[in-house]
Amino acid sequence: MNVSVVIPNYNGQKLLEKHLPSVIKMLRPEDECIVVDDCSTDDSVSLLNKKYPSVHVVRHTKNFRYAASCNDGVREAKHDIVLLLNNDVSPEEDVLRHLLIHFEDAYVFAVGCAEKNEQGVWSGRSSAVFRHGLIIHQRADEQRSGSTLWASGGSMMVRRSLYLKIGGMDTLFHPAYEEDRDLSYRAIKMGYRVLFDEHARVFHDHQTTNVSVFGERSMRLASRRNSLLFLWKNLTDRDLVLSHLFWLPYHILIDSIRTNGEFGVAFFQALLKLPIALIRRNAHSKMWRLSDREVLHAGHD
Repeated sequence: MNVSVVIPNYNGQKLLEKHLPSVIKMLRPEDECIVVDDCSTDDSVSLLNKKYPSVHVVRHTKNFRYAASCNDGVREAKHDIVLLLNNDVSPEEDVLRHLLIHFEDAYVFAVGCAEKNEQGVWSGRSSAVFRHGLIIHQRADEQRSGSTLWASGGSMMVRRSLYLKIGGMDTLFHPAYEEDRDLSYRAIKMGYRVLFDEHARVFHDHQTTNVSVFGERSMRLASRRNSLLFLWKNLTDRDLVLSHLFWLPYHILIDSIRTNGEFGVAFFQALLKLPIALIRRNAHSKMWRLSDREVLHAGHD
């Protein structure tokens, strides 16, 4: 199976200089590398054109952010197996061998990599619990190969045909957060598998332009807002929905106090996007096969 590597990029010249050589070294002759440049204002495109002429560059004339960049890159890919990598990720040379074997199963949608961060901590396999009316995402206790609730968009291999069928990453979550969780959740709910392979290893430098562009408070608000939109868009289990509605006034009051009003602001921001979330929910729900309880169990198998 040939692979298309898709790397979203915004003002990541230095990160590309550091991490792209590992990506190029990993590729086989028939594979391809696509960098989606999200209207960078640095010399990212010049670097790619000069040093990496084999890399296919997709250029945005407007800054659309992460989800749209991933979607455009996947649409541009010529192979059905796509490896999504952040521009701050260096894969080990044998990562494709470990990932590709899983796609012999037609029901595998995505496989996440084992990510080592700057502190030497490994992660990549995730789970969640439903507590006090909210889905609490968390790092799985055991980082061993198997099912996972979501694969990180920073280092995940996906089946392009299913990615497009599912609808790709949802731009509802602009500018960032929850896109990969939402994508994986929808795939599992449709009956497809999302896996984690502990042997497919990458180093993730965890750099981001979001804070510098939008500010720390705006990104905290985005995280809280999008976690609510994730719930409203995907949760259909009657008892879980009722639990969420029961606990919501508590969170609006108490969590707003705890966060100096940020939760309340995020809640009202989410309300403004609720109509779009419900439209997307209606469109996606026609393909769902599993219950929320079955999906939430995926990270604990």
